[in-house]
Amino acid sequence: MIVLKAAKRGASYKALAQEVQYYRSGLEMVRMANVYMQEGNIDAAYILYIRFITLFVEKILTHPEYKTVSADVKMQNKKKLKEVLPIAEKLKLKLKETYTKEYQQFLEAKRLEKEQEEKRLREERDRAKAAPPVNLPEPSAPSLPPSMLVDPGMLDRVLYPNDFPTDPNRSSGGGLLLPDTKPFPKPAFDRTLKPSPTSVQAGSLRSVIVPTNTMAKFLALASHNTTSNVETCGILAGRLAQNRLLITHVIVPKQRGTSDSCTTMNEEDIFNYQDQHNLITLGWIHTHPSQTAFLSSVDLHTHCSYQMMLEEAIAIVCSPKYQE
Repeated sequence: MIVLKAAKRGASYKALAQEVQYYRSGLEMVRMANVYMQEGNIDAAYILYIRFITLFVEKILTHPEYKTVSADVKMQNKKKLKEVLPIAEKLKLKLKETYTKEYQQFLEAKRLEKEQEEKRLREERDRAKAAPPVNLPEPSAPSLPPSMLVDPGMLDRVLYPNDFPTDPNRSSGGGLLLPDTKPFPKPAFDRTLKPSPTSVQAGSLRSVIVPTNTMAKFLALASHNTTSNVETCGILAGRLAQNRLLITHVIVPKQRGTSDSCTTMNEEDIFNYQDQHNLITLGWIHTHPSQTAFLSSVDLHTHCSYQMMLEEAIAIVCSPKYQE
């Protein structure tokens, strides 16, 4: 069961809800893998299919609450496994063939590169052998101009530090101060160029497209609850197209709400609808009928479960009272 801002639940109930969520996240994997297949990104599709197979053939059996999950939930994933296994096997063969060709091309390119380098070295050696020997003149000592010649008698008249007369510009420490000496300027440092520890590498997350009328339509659906000071929640669903996530549906399930909480019911209806329309979960949306728009600590915990399934999952909070 998806519980939004739910207060006090038993540990066993939470574990059961988590187990069911694992099954649902598996179906999300398959839907996203199917989209990658349609777009020709078989690498990404194969990775998701393998994750799904690994999770529901091996890992799920070790979960402590595995036996408490209903047979209907397990049956849906077993059906998907029967569909996915042959697809993943075909993709494996296709990827192996592709990677083998690419590796052979890589080896051929390295071979040609090595041959060209050996040819270049041979040509250099041949040119060196064919070139006539060059007789270089014997090196001679460089002659100094008259101004650079040192008179031996001048060495006796060299002034050493202790021989300098007392000078007001002379420091008490015995060193000489040059009158035009200036300290080196302090190097400038622009702190705005310092990288931020929270910066995200460009392109690491896919864009999420939210239609501009999403919030207005949702607030219209929630108007009755808002008037009664009751929260309303919904699921943001859509599809993946050309590496962008597009929100196309807001699914408003059966639910119970208070002034500061909202709990969905009959989640099977949500998942069945998503299966029928091939929709993936892209986030969630809810109202704050009497408060400003913000994510509470419970909201953040709720949103964590969405981002565990999809990094780009978003949360939208609407505050009709404050028009936020």
